[in-house]
Amino acid sequence: MKTRSAYHRFRRPHALALPLAGILAIGLASPATAAPQVNADAQATAAARQMLRGMSLPEKVGQLFVTWVNGKSADEVNPQNRIDFGVDTPAQVVQRYHLGGVIYFNNDSHDNFDDPVQVAKLSNGVQRAAVSSGAHIPLQVGTDQEGGTVTRMGSPATEFPNAMAISAGRSTDRATAAATILGHELRAVGINQDYAPDADVNSNPANPVIGVRSFSGRPDLASQYVAAEVKGFQNSGRPTDTVSSTAKHFPGHGDAATDSHTGLPRIDRTEQQWRDIDVPPFKAAIKAGIDSIMSAHIQFPSLDPSGEPATLSKPILTGKLRDELGYQGVVITDSLMMDGVRERHSDAEIPVLALKAGVDQLLMPAHLDVAIDSVLNAVRSGELTERRIDESVLRVLKLKFKRGIMFSPFVNPAKVASRVGTPEHLATAQDIADRSITAIANDAGVLPLKQKPSTALVTGWGESTGKALAARFTAHGTKATALPTGQTPTADQVAQAAAAAKNVDVVVVLTNNLGGFPLQGNLLKALADTGKPVVAVASQIPYDAGYANPIPTWLATYGYIAPSLEALTKVVLGETKPTGKLPVDIPAGADVHTVKYPFGHGLTW
Repeated sequence: MKTRSAYHRFRRPHALALPLAGILAIGLASPATAAPQVNADAQATAAARQMLRGMSLPEKVGQLFVTWVNGKSADEVNPQNRIDFGVDTPAQVVQRYHLGGVIYFNNDSHDNFDDPVQVAKLSNGVQRAAVSSGAHIPLQVGTDQEGGTVTRMGSPATEFPNAMAISAGRSTDRATAAATILGHELRAVGINQDYAPDADVNSNPANPVIGVRSFSGRPDLASQYVAAEVKGFQNSGRPTDTVSSTAKHFPGHGDAATDSHTGLPRIDRTEQQWRDIDVPPFKAAIKAGIDSIMSAHIQFPSLDPSGEPATLSKPILTGKLRDELGYQGVVITDSLMMDGVRERHSDAEIPVLALKAGVDQLLMPAHLDVAIDSVLNAVRSGELTERRIDESVLRVLKLKFKRGIMFSPFVNPAKVASRVGTPEHLATAQDIADRSITAIANDAGVLPLKQKPSTALVTGWGESTGKALAARFTAHGTKATALPTGQTPTADQVAQAAAAAKNVDVVVVLTNNLGGFPLQGNLLKALADTGKPVVAVASQIPYDAGYANPIPTWLATYGYIAPSLEALTKVVLGETKPTGKLPVDIPAGADVHTVKYPFGHGLTW
C-alpha cells in the first residue's frame, strides 16, 4: 500500500496518465511505424510543457542534476550522506534537492549493490521520495552497465563481455540481444537509464581509459554496433521494459592519451579527421533515436581553440552536436568530479558554464549544494535566463514521459528473480563470449593441442582472474594450478612460474597492458625457455600481442568476466574453435605506424 499511495501523490501528470501512456506504448513499442512515433513525441512534448508550467525555479533546477547516493536502501542512515549532502539517507537527498536523477555504483566510495532484489527495493524507495515531494516527478535512475570492465550490477545478473569482444564476434544481432537483456534486467530492478554504449572509436592503442570499451578502431564497425545496441536498449519492448541509452563521450574520446579522470586530454585531430573518425558512431546513435549523449572532458582545439573541455564548450555542444548533427535529445555531462573538467574552473563556475555550452543535465558535481546554488544565482542575476533552464528541463521531462518513467516509476521485487540472470539470458552471454575469442598467432602450431592435457599452469596477470581461469580448467577435466605474478613480476616470481611450468602439460599466461608494464615480457621469455606448450592470452586490450616476445601462440579475450574465461578454456582445451576477428589494427608494439596484425585478422583451425 505504501507504493500505491506514493504513486497517487504523484499528481501533476495523473490526468494525462491513461491516454498518454497508451499513445506512448503504441509509438515506442513499434519503432518501425513512423506516424505513431511522431505522435508519441508530440504528446510527450505537450505533457512535458504542461508539467513545466507548474514548477518552481528550484524544482526546475533540481531536474538538471544527477548525483550519487550513499546506501543500499532508501532509508539507510549513512554517515557519508551527512558529509556529502547534509542529510542522512538517500531518500532525504532526493527530497532535499528535487533531483532529476540518481546514479548507482558498486565501488568502495559509493556502493549501492548487494543483489538485484535489494536494488529493486532501493529504487522503489528513492522513487517514493521523489514522487512524494517537490514537483512529484519520478527519477531517472542510472548506472554504467556497459558490460565487461564497466559493469555495476554483476552476478547473479547477466554479465556480458566488453564492447570489443562483442564486435569481434561480428554479429550486430547479438549486440542488440546483449543490450536488450541488459536493458530489461536493469529496468526490472528500477534502473531506467544506462550510460552506455561507448561510441568512441579507439584509434589510439595507448588510450588509457577507453580501449576495449570501444567497439572498434574503425568508425564504420563502431557505428554498426552502437546503433545495434541503441536498438536493444530502447526499442526492444514496451517503454516500461526498456532503458534510456547514452552514447559517450562526445565529441570522441578514442584518440586520448590521458585519462580524463586524472587530467585534461588534448585531441589534436583536424576537423576533417574528426568528421571522418569520431562522428560516425554518434551520427548512427542519433539516427537510431538515442535518448541522451554524454560529453567528454577533453580539449579539441580544431573544434574549439579556446582550450575549454568539450563539456564546457558551446562551439562543440551547441555548434557541432546540436546545430550540425541536429541532436535534440538530452545532453548530460560526464562526472563533474573528474579532474579533466575541474582543471580550469571552480566547482561553482562549472555548472553554469556547462549550461551555457548546451548541457541539459549535470552528472555528479563534487559539491551539490555549491552547484545548485550557482545555477540558481546565475538565473537570479541574469547570467542565465529561466528560459534557458526551461529548455533543458523540457528535454528531461520529455525523456521521462517517453521512457514510461512518469507512469511506471516502481517495480515489483517479487518478479526480479524471474527476469534477472535467467538461464536464457546467461546462455546468450556465453554464446557471445564463445564467438569473441580471437586467435591472433599460432606460428608453432601449439593449438589445437594434440591431446587434452591432464595438468595446466595459469600464470601472469590477475590474481582473482588467474584463480577463476584455473578453476574453469579443472571443471573441464584438466587439473590446473594458479600462480599469479601481476603486471610487474619480480625475478623470484618469474623463476617460480618457470619452475612450475616444467611440471605441467600446458601453460596459459595472461597479460594485461604489456606496453605499459613491460616486465611481463620477462615472464613470457622464461616460460618460452621451458620448452613447454605456452599459450599467451591478451586478457584485456588485444594490442599486447603486437609487442616483440618469444611466445608464438596468442589469443585475445578482450576482458576477463566469467563467460570470457569459460570461452577461453574451451578454445585452449580444444572443445571449441576460435572464430573472433580483430575489431582493431594491432601495431608492432609502440610503433603505431606499422600494423602487425590487421583489422579483421583471426585464425581458426
